[in-house]
Parts: sequence; C-alpha cells; structure tokens
Amino acid sequence: MEYKDYYKILGVERGADADAIKAAYRKMARKYHPDVSKEANAEDRFKDLQEAYEVLKDPEKRAAYDQLGSNWRAGQDFRPPPGWGGQAGGFGAGGFGGADFGGGGFSDFFESLFRQQHGGAGGFHGGGGGFRSQGEDSEASIQISLEDAAQGAQREINLEMPTVGPNGQMRREARRLTVKIPKGIREGQRLRMAGQGAPGMGGGPNGDLYLQVHFQSHPKFRVEGADLYHDLHIAPWEAVLGASVEVPTLEGSVRMKIPAGSSSGQKLRLTQKGLPGTGSKPAGDLYAIIQIVVPKHIGDDEKALWTQLGEMSNFHPRR
Repeated sequence: MEYKDYYKILGVERGADADAIKAAYRKMARKYHPDVSKEANAEDRFKDLQEAYEVLKDPEKRAAYDQLGSNWRAGQDFRPPPGWGGQAGGFGAGGFGGADFGGGGFSDFFESLFRQQHGGAGGFHGGGGGFRSQGEDSEASIQISLEDAAQGAQREINLEMPTVGPNGQMRREARRLTVKIPKGIREGQRLRMAGQGAPGMGGGPNGDLYLQVHFQSHPKFRVEGADLYHDLHIAPWEAVLGASVEVPTLEGSVRMKIPAGSSSGQKLRLTQKGLPGTGSKPAGDLYAIIQIVVPKHIGDDEKALWTQLGEMSNFHPRR
C-alpha cells in the first residue's frame, strides 16, 4: 500500500503544534467539504483530511506515525514492521481514548498502523462497530442587547449546522436553538452548548458549539469591558451654574449633580451602574461624559441677553 504523508495532506510542517493543525484542518475542510466544494476530487480529499487530522490531533497516534515517518516518503509502498502496534507508547485496547477501529472507514494505510487483524502483544483490537470519533467543535457568533447582558435572558436563534444525512454524507441543515444568556456576560465571552457541534463519525458523539457574544450597538451607551459610557448633553448655563439632571442607566434613569464650572469632556462616574458583576468579576461603572450643547436658534430677547452677558463678562477662553 502507499505511504500517506498526513502533514502534507493538511499543509503543515512536521513540528506544527495542535492549534496550527486544528486551524489547517478547518481551513482545508471548508475548502473540500463535498457539500460546498466544486473540486472534482473533493470527497476523496475530504476523507484524506479527516484521516490526517484524526492521527495528528491525537498525541499517541501522532507519536506512532512520526516514528515511522522518517523511513517512508509519500507515494512509496508501505508495510509496517513485524510486531508493529505495541511499539510507540504501548497502545492497548482503549489506548486511543475510546476510539473504535472496526470494519473500515479510513484507508488501509491507517488501519495498518493502528489496528492488528490477528491481535498480538500490545495490539489494538477494534470493537467491530466501525470507526467512531467525536465530532469537531463548532463556532458561531451571537448578537445580544446590553439589556440582555445586564439582566440575563433566554433567546431563540437559527443556525445552519453540519449534520450527517441519511446517505451518510455531510450536509448543512437549519437548526433552531434555545440559548440561555447569563446575567453579566461580557463582550467576546463564549457560550458553550454541549453536543450541538459537528456530528461524530461512525455514530460517535457530537462536538460542542461555542457562541461568541457580541453586543448590538446601543443608542445611549458605549461599552468598554464592564463599564458604560454615555454622552450627557447639558446647556451652557447648567455647565456654568451647576445643575441636577437625569442620566439614563440600564436600570432606569437616576439624578446626577453637575458641578458648577463643568467643561465638555469632563467625566462623571456612577459607581456600579455599568454591567453587573458575575463570579469574581466586579460590576462596572457608568461614566457620563459632559457635552455642552449651545442653542442653534434663539429669539431676539435671548440674543439680547447673550450679547449683554458677553459685554459684561470678564471671561476670555483664548487668553
């Protein structure tokens, strides 16, 4: 049989770490998935990718494969050494974390490495039920409102997820999921939905689905971590004389004192009026950023008063 270079199939160096191998597999799998690829050999390439990833993601399988790799090149005839199967790492039944190698699913090359037909010391015996492996974890994004983040919520979402069709081929199907949003969640956090990822092979369990949280834009607040920022518009006389004004929060409006002589850009803090705390994470604060707003249209009487103020005032902002 022909030796397979799993590193070449995935397009990674032999020293690639687990993250690089996973990223390469996902990239190539999207390219050659039979449901989306227009390549003539997409199905065969996809099977090769799955086989390569199954070996290289597992430290024990990878060690066994690497032990032989220096002696063969892709395209050469391959035959494992006599007694192979107990060589690298002492593979025994269950040595692959529950993977079951029975009646096929991968290439003869794969089975010659990790399955001995007639047993023997250290040999790996399949359970007769076909190859089984857990499905890949999947990732998606979810947008939520600040109110949902502050109060917690339960929401329905629609996603297209990979699944196995009646003919055994991978396909995408619409799925409606109920997502529980915990109170105090932060931007960029991930929600884990167990068993909602890609389907396993040979009846293996599904992977998990991870939803990365993004906040919808809000008409009143900007978010930085757990803190909220609000542009607080005040009149010139409120800035000069001071005032008590209403400031919105996620729990309703509260009154805030504007100090006399306030300037645009000045920050006033409302403690613990940002996103609520969760676990070891403290609650955020709300910062009201003062923005002095001048009237664009004034009547004759108002204009006269502004003119009088300008003539009698000793304030000169450019000196």
